[in-house]
Amino acid sequence: METRTTEIISNRNSNLKVGIIPGHFVTGHSHVNYYVDMHSLKRQFKMSKEAAKALAADFANTPVDTIICLEGTQVIGAFLAEGLSENFPHSVNSGADINVITPEFNSSKQMLFRDDSQSVIWNKNVLVLISSASTGRTVEACLECLTYYSGNLAGVAALFSAVDELGGIPVSAVFHKDDLPDYESFPQSECPMCREKIKVDALINDHGYSKV
Repeated sequence: METRTTEIISNRNSNLKVGIIPGHFVTGHSHVNYYVDMHSLKRQFKMSKEAAKALAADFANTPVDTIICLEGTQVIGAFLAEGLSENFPHSVNSGADINVITPEFNSSKQMLFRDDSQSVIWNKNVLVLISSASTGRTVEACLECLTYYSGNLAGVAALFSAVDELGGIPVSAVFHKDDLPDYESFPQSECPMCREKIKVDALINDHGYSKV
């Protein structure tokens, strides 16, 4: 499968690139026709910092107290906090000590925050950072959790997003569906690849893929 990998470069920053593999893939919420490998952005120091820099520019004038990191984006979240606080001297976040946290998941896969973490969400301006938003369901679940803990949504940022907005909130992304013009996502019951009996190549999540 790896022999099908090609690279795409971000329209926002020529230093940012990811690998993509065409095929039939199953996520937790949908079937998609591309696997987008975000590991270089999440693991490599220089790429993580460049990705955070691109996203920070979108929120330079948005008050942010806390960044919630989903799907292994903690490194980028830390660089994003640094960028918001230090790289934009005239922004509303200049000099701010921004919190960077990750939710916990219970046995029902519901997001939760322990008592000693809730203080950085309650009535705070919270930016949600995710690796990939193919359908937006993971972000929507996070927004429900944020409402429960009385946090104020400051914005949504993603490394890759196939959706433009969620609940009227624009999604800022390093890579967007426009970078993969034929990228498609389907509910399992409506997947044309399944109807055509095209075998599933792999199961994918934020950790990577497992061939089937």
